[in-house]
Amino acid sequence: MLSPSAVPSCLTPIHAICRRDTGAFCLVAILNVAALVLMAATEVDLVANAAFLLAWAFLNFFWLALFRRPIAAALVSLQIVVALVLLSRFKHDKLWMTVDFVDLMIIDQDTSAFLLKAIPSLRVSITLAAAATAALVVVAWRLDPFRIRVRTSVIGSSLCMGALVALALLVPTGLREDFFRQNYVSKFARTGVEAMRELITHGYLESDVNAPERLEVRAATCNHSRKFPHIILMHDESSFDITAAPGIRVPPGYHRHFQSFDGKSRKLVVEGAGGPSWFTEYNVLTGLSARSYGRFATSVTRIAAGRVGRGLAHSLRRCGYKTFSLYPFYGAFLSSRAFQTTAGIEHYLDMHDLGTRNFEADGFYFDYAAKIIAREHGNGPLFLYVYTVANHFPWDTRLRPELTPGWRDLGNAPSIDEYIRRQRMTARDYSALLAQLARDFPTESFLIVRYGDHQPEFGPRVIDPLLSRDVLARHLQTQDPRYLTTYYAIDALNFAPVDLSSALDELDAPYLPLVVQEAAGVPLGPTFSEQKKILEHCHGLFYGCAGGAEVRRFNRLLIEAGLITGL
Repeated sequence: MLSPSAVPSCLTPIHAICRRDTGAFCLVAILNVAALVLMAATEVDLVANAAFLLAWAFLNFFWLALFRRPIAAALVSLQIVVALVLLSRFKHDKLWMTVDFVDLMIIDQDTSAFLLKAIPSLRVSITLAAAATAALVVVAWRLDPFRIRVRTSVIGSSLCMGALVALALLVPTGLREDFFRQNYVSKFARTGVEAMRELITHGYLESDVNAPERLEVRAATCNHSRKFPHIILMHDESSFDITAAPGIRVPPGYHRHFQSFDGKSRKLVVEGAGGPSWFTEYNVLTGLSARSYGRFATSVTRIAAGRVGRGLAHSLRRCGYKTFSLYPFYGAFLSSRAFQTTAGIEHYLDMHDLGTRNFEADGFYFDYAAKIIAREHGNGPLFLYVYTVANHFPWDTRLRPELTPGWRDLGNAPSIDEYIRRQRMTARDYSALLAQLARDFPTESFLIVRYGDHQPEFGPRVIDPLLSRDVLARHLQTQDPRYLTTYYAIDALNFAPVDLSSALDELDAPYLPLVVQEAAGVPLGPTFSEQKKILEHCHGLFYGCAGGAEVRRFNRLLIEAGLITGL
């Protein structure tokens, strides 16, 4: 309500509204219309529109409680939602995700370093924007003739927040929505409610309150007189056997890339569809589930950095392995460097260390791995975590056509033909790596485990081409395994895998460290021995076993053992 004592004298008599007040009313109206235009341009469904309006009203009432001036409150509110939209678009361009409330909760040095390195002019832009905002607020403060009672503003903000909380809890977002370039403001508001609810309920990580048993944390005995194989764990970007989709044409010999040394084609069920490589990175390095983080899963590597001290690389180092990671992007991206070094990687090389400015052909990273092996193989067994990036999206342009001079499109949709062409590039470069290792290191033994980190973003649409987008979204929300299934393959040079009992035909991604250790003949420590029992009991399921009960129990065991802290 307008405070009567603050109404300018030009409003007396009431019919004589002065020009200043008319201008002020018009300015408030313009700012609110601008917000509605922004909503129409960025919010795409009824729930999102409702959440946007509630968030907009809450912001206005919040600032009114502080300023009491409707022009200043509307101006600051509009600047916030515009900044949020611009930041979300920027983040999506650079990281393929939009901004959600978790980004506000987890502000770390790596994220700031990544942004400033990727966009050197960002610091100047932020400074100029802050100065302009301050100047506009000062002008609005001085010109605004109206005053709103604080009590009215507090009641209004409380009602809007209550309605927003109810809406967010009634219609929660899905993690996949973070990858869509839409619903920026409503998504941020709704994820704030969801994140706070989960943080209050169970913290960042789901776990039982207590566990009836305890893990005996002791190092498994390693026979250092035994020569372990060098291990290469290969992250095959966006790769799966696309013939899982109906009607797809592939070139002769296409399926061989997905087969192991024993001729078997094994399936890996990952935890993210269409983009989150770091979910699977977390799975295969820690042996744990990103889904245990709930709404925080999109920031799993940022949260786990410095907190999760259990994983594949730690187990291998116990048996004398030197551990390397060849990461093709900025090490500050989602705190990748901090996470991997916490997870046991001793020598982490990102694009700066590798001397690259953009993604390279996969042969570049394979050659770099071969150089490390040539330099280090005399100092004990090596573990190399190697990424491929040739098949990273988008697939609407022809990547390095000179590398496939004899390629002929297969008659699929252009993006699918390009996807398959890039898979052939990776397969060719991988075959060249095997030949090089056999030629240059005839007395060294190698175990190579490859896996697809997730399906491409078009995977669900080609698997179920007749389903609508809404139906597909519901399937993805329920973790339909058809859209989460990629592959894993085991190869060996001068070496016979020791134990493949965990290498099931279909396996959840967090079990892959078990497969690697047993195949290499590395004795399992207490935590992986316990996880082996879960694998056998749950027949290859991990997070989905017993409604998540096994994973919550296991997480509590690791917390009690001091291998997970601060979560």
